[in-house]
Amino acid sequence: MEELKNIIESLIFVSKEPLSIHEVKKILPDIDAGEIRSALDALFREYEENKRGFYLREVAGGYQFRSRPEYRQWIAELIKPNPVRLSKAALETLAIIAYRQPIIRSDIEHIRGVDSGGILRMLMEKKLIRALGRKDIPGRPLIYATTKQFLAVFDLKDLKDLPSLKEIEEFGKQSAAMLDEIQDMDDRPEDEPEQNDPIESPARSLDVPENEDFSGNDEP
Repeated sequence: MEELKNIIESLIFVSKEPLSIHEVKKILPDIDAGEIRSALDALFREYEENKRGFYLREVAGGYQFRSRPEYRQWIAELIKPNPVRLSKAALETLAIIAYRQPIIRSDIEHIRGVDSGGILRMLMEKKLIRALGRKDIPGRPLIYATTKQFLAVFDLKDLKDLPSLKEIEEFGKQSAAMLDEIQDMDDRPEDEPEQNDPIESPARSLDVPENEDFSGNDEP
């Protein structure tokens, strides 16, 4: 167990993205998945009991070592990261996609009431959303969903960890009317095909921590 624990610890440290049990098993095919999970549980307890500078976190479908928040100010002095800035409109669009995925652009714009082409392109460039394919309706619009990068940025194990609509309303300062639109989407008929993508004007910005690319195979 000790050697297995050390191997898994080293794999997690060198991995650029959260490492799943399935990925560990591909590297160690003779080891049972239950043994891998037991080793991960032992690592978790060890890092918690010793209160090290890192802790083991299950996020985005895998495991990752993260620095403890209480040491953030000293880490920031060393690396001085440039934050990724998301506008209120971008957060609003991202929330709609997160809760209604898979979703097409015309549905997003019906909820927001404004063109969202520029914001969708920006969110794709930041690897927070991806295109799953095209919907089989006139115009064949792209279908959007969130990525593993989205889960990692917002510290989510999976989409089940998303806060309630009430909580996301408070976080993103979204209106109750918009949330009603999200909840009522299933009652609407199919939307018209997508149009061109004019760039949307920027809005007030909010900070989101910079992260590595955890999108894995999320690209279309």
